[in-house]
Amino acid sequence: MARMPTFRRPTQPPSSPRAVRMTSYRSPDKKVAVPHTAPRTAPNSHMPASTSLHPPTVGHAVALTLPVPPSVNHQYATVKGRRLLSSVGRAYKAQVGQLVWLKLAQSDHRTVLLAQLQSQWLALSIRFYFTSALRRDVDGGLKIAQDALCEGLGINDNRIVETHLYKHIDKDNPRIEVRLAPASSS
Repeated sequence: MARMPTFRRPTQPPSSPRAVRMTSYRSPDKKVAVPHTAPRTAPNSHMPASTSLHPPTVGHAVALTLPVPPSVNHQYATVKGRRLLSSVGRAYKAQVGQLVWLKLAQSDHRTVLLAQLQSQWLALSIRFYFTSALRRDVDGGLKIAQDALCEGLGINDNRIVETHLYKHIDKDNPRIEVRLAPASSS
């Protein structure tokens, strides 16, 4: 009887953040360059989850700190053969919508910002801060986080032509940091 090879899991996550996936949905006739964003260090672990590291709007971008979305297994339910957003998924979208509305209410330039986000191609960057490196996939929370953010802003998410996902570990303060900005053209 042949022995099966054993699989060894890595004992520690990578020490520096890495881009996990970059997807571009730009049309072939439009050239859109990847906007440069400087890497940021993790905040202090004693910072409450609702506190943002940056103001709600930076230039013509929206930057927010939001709760970690539910896993894919909890986002959808099958009812009478149809795949529907679960009550957990609906609650998450409602919570994000309220947080987006509160941050926009704090901005003096919300009208100009929303007009620009509704009329330009957009780039979305999400930094996931999980409690463990191996329990969650970074792309599992993309769709619900993107939908919730765009619904909260009242914009159509088909305007997003760039997506940047990053995975970090913060056992004491799991969260996602999102930034939605006009995509730079070249």
